[in-house]
Amino acid sequence: MSCILHIDTSTDACSVAVSQDGANIFHEEQLEGPQHAQVIGGMVEEALSFTDNHAIPFDAVAVSSGPGSYTGLRIGASIAKGVCYGRNLRLISIPTLELMCVPVLLGREELPEDALLCPMIDARRMEVYTALYTRALKPIMETTAMIIEPDEFAEELERHPIYFFGNGSDKCRDTITHPNAHFVSGIQPLAKWMGPLAEKKHVRGEFEDVAYFEPFYLKEFVAKKSKDLLRL
Repeated sequence: MSCILHIDTSTDACSVAVSQDGANIFHEEQLEGPQHAQVIGGMVEEALSFTDNHAIPFDAVAVSSGPGSYTGLRIGASIAKGVCYGRNLRLISIPTLELMCVPVLLGREELPEDALLCPMIDARRMEVYTALYTRALKPIMETTAMIIEPDEFAEELERHPIYFFGNGSDKCRDTITHPNAHFVSGIQPLAKWMGPLAEKKHVRGEFEDVAYFEPFYLKEFVAKKSKDLLRL
């Protein structure tokens, strides 16, 4: 029997969950904006208290590994590492785009067998972080930063129905208009969806080196100067 703490701070949503043998037994989320530094510590503390009160020992910590918000990913990784060091636990990383596919696979029974899944995270302007997966979560297109053009995915759309989702897909609805393009609303990377992916990695023994693990930022962080400072 395995018990895993899940942490996701990769986008505006901030969430924590606990799974036992892949099934959720605790979850808490804050969806109202990027306040990760203020709320994540308390959420993790509540999850730890829940398992301690029920005498459930943890086996590992799973954290969303990106891409996504640079600051959010750093906060999530730091918290996950702290719990691993404090409780002598192993670390599991879950790709954020793969995580986003889980609620679509679980919630849409009508998905055709040949359907492809295209999670998208808003990367500002018309750029998104995206990848393309089969229903078995086999990557057809590796994770990339992409500026969406009208002919994007044209070749794949001729052969497969593609389901687009995530906050990056909202700005693509008017650009990708092929009949095989389907858009799913309300999908976010949340810790409560990590269970099946984390359990699979736990069984396979696919753990990260806690000391050297770094999130997958995809793009380097660029600090912006205040406009007021530029006037000086």
